Amino acid sequence: MTVAGTLLVLGTVALILIFSTLARRGLPKLRSVQAFAHLYRAVGLSVEDGSRLLVSLGASSLLTRHGAAPLAGLEFLREATQKASVSDRPPVAVAGEAMLAFLAQDTLQSGFRAAGAPDIYQPTSGRLAGMTAFSSMAGTIPVLSDEHVSVAGLVGHFGLEAAVLADVAERAGAVMVGGSDEPAVQAALYASASEVLLGEEVYAGAAYLGDRAAHVGSLVAQDVLRWLLIAGMLGAAALKVLGII
Repeated sequence: MTVAGTLLVLGTVALILIFSTLARRGLPKLRSVQAFAHLYRAVGLSVEDGSRLLVSLGASSLLTRHGAAPLAGLEFLREATQKASVSDRPPVAVAGEAMLAFLAQDTLQSGFRAAGAPDIYQPTSGRLAGMTAFSSMAGTIPVLSDEHVSVAGLVGHFGLEAAVLADVAERAGAVMVGGSDEPAVQAALYASASEVLLGEEVYAGAAYLGDRAAHVGSLVAQDVLRWLLIAGMLGAAALKVLGII
């Protein structure tokens, strides 16, 4: 790694530590994201009326280049489970890959434990819906239609089958918040889901649903780095126009 790369990594780590420390004191605040605000309200309403939360993690293995999205989905699942654990119908997670289904079970158990309700956890709440993207979609449709689901979150690596799930959720009267690391799927969900997570919002669910300082600090650090990059690009462009460089 070059000196510049090392300095960049160290600077990023320092920013995360600084903002994580500030987050423990209630600062800074995350910028508002409509999809998460809508989801938060919907989860609260599902607890009140005794309906179910469904989280779908997609069909991608964590060991592929798409592994970051289902990993973010697992963090999202933990925080969402903690919020919905007191519902009369416990949350359900579905996956289209065997190891991801096992991890979903472990994550559900962790969420119930964090909520102080470990006895409510049922291993059957984490399900292998199918072994491919479309078989997983076919296995998820009955859950959406027949198990009193009022809130559904799609967070992971999905193909265009996510649009079919969004249509089924709408027919079932469920609020669906969908996110994928594929831009084409984001476009499809924008037209079909109740709310869509765009760009890096797919990876931010745990920070917006939970209150862990490390999650909040890392997101704020990313925003700061983004603005620094924009400022650097604009400054370089201005210097080029002025003939200084």
